[in-house]
Amino acid sequence: MEIIYSPDSSQWKRLLSRPAFENTSLEATVQAVLNDVKANGNAAVLRYSQKFDNPSITNFEVSQTEIDAAEQNVSSELKNAIEIAKNNITAFHSKQAEKASPIETMPGVKCWRKSVGIQRVGLYIPGGTAPLFSTILMLAIPAKIAGCKEVILCTPQKEGQDIHPAILYCAKLVGVDKIYKIGGSQAIAAMAFGTETIPKVSKIFGPGNQYVTMAKMLVAKEGVAIDMPAGPSEVMVVADETAVPAFVASDLLSQCEHGADSQAILLSTHKPFIEEVKLEIEKQLAQLARKELASKSLEFSKLIYVDNQADLIDLINEYAPEHLILSVKNCNELGEKIINAGSVFLGNYSPESAGDYASGTNHTLPTNGYAKAYSGVSLDSFVRKITFQEITNEGLSLIGPAIETMAEAEMLDAHKNAVTIRLKKF
Repeated sequence: MEIIYSPDSSQWKRLLSRPAFENTSLEATVQAVLNDVKANGNAAVLRYSQKFDNPSITNFEVSQTEIDAAEQNVSSELKNAIEIAKNNITAFHSKQAEKASPIETMPGVKCWRKSVGIQRVGLYIPGGTAPLFSTILMLAIPAKIAGCKEVILCTPQKEGQDIHPAILYCAKLVGVDKIYKIGGSQAIAAMAFGTETIPKVSKIFGPGNQYVTMAKMLVAKEGVAIDMPAGPSEVMVVADETAVPAFVASDLLSQCEHGADSQAILLSTHKPFIEEVKLEIEKQLAQLARKELASKSLEFSKLIYVDNQADLIDLINEYAPEHLILSVKNCNELGEKIINAGSVFLGNYSPESAGDYASGTNHTLPTNGYAKAYSGVSLDSFVRKITFQEITNEGLSLIGPAIETMAEAEMLDAHKNAVTIRLKKF
């Protein structure tokens, strides 16, 4: 990890840059898959699934027998943990429901807005070395609370392996309607365009590798909604003399183990803390099962000493981290000054892992600086907002002249007449 002391603002752009990878050939490769699936449906999906995941696959849909068998292979301990997470996620997202609240903007003019669930949504769940069954809870729970009529899920099945039983268990637990054994860009294409087996969805959610991410970005250009632009996972930890080096090191490494292109940044206002964390990282890294991945990620990660509060706040908001941990004595005060972040964790005992799994907040968050413009997934991500208005005779008599004047000024005579013809009936 690179260590930087009191960087000048002219260095910030370089220090805060994310890992960059050439993606011109990636885009062309993924676009070819999308075009093929769009034109050839199941045949194309099957071909890519056999090529990249499982040469033996012939049937996409997961059967009820497979789901029931998977449930028997999930330990009671894990089921209990999942239940705690499910309850907390449900409690947090249920409170986000918006009730229609009519308002009379002037006498006889009443307006309101209603939330309506997206009818069919698709979830992508990675199933490789880190089968993210927790993401099913994060996505399907708010989808069901929002009133989405159909939730489908795609996850890859590798040769000689079953889908991870916790994925199937969680899908059943939260009411996913259909599960398909497909992964990669072909899964995104199948949900975006529909095939003979897999229904077309209106919005696609979920993380994935660079092929999945690129596929989501490309189908978004064709009018299929996606949760948000996505990229590798990242964390920024802010620490002072009250922070615990071992805690901070564990938080940095928890992001680095996601993948070689993940990033972890420490900002500290206490100079000796930098070296203490570096030593803890080396100690903990040696114990990780995924230490090779984490080691590669550490190459893009940084430990930065900042000598004043103003620069500290500016660096945070400029980076706009996916995850921000404030391990400082004035964490709530500092938190109020944060305007760009996906999710914020306050204090020494709020690890980012809590948000990943069980505290209740959603772990599907904007990365790569998109927190400057995007929010993380919430109940709102699964609904559309429809506005209503009802105007009485009295209301139109009051508001009508203003409408007529504005329509006439825009030279839209028919707009004006739609009011005038009504007013003449009074």
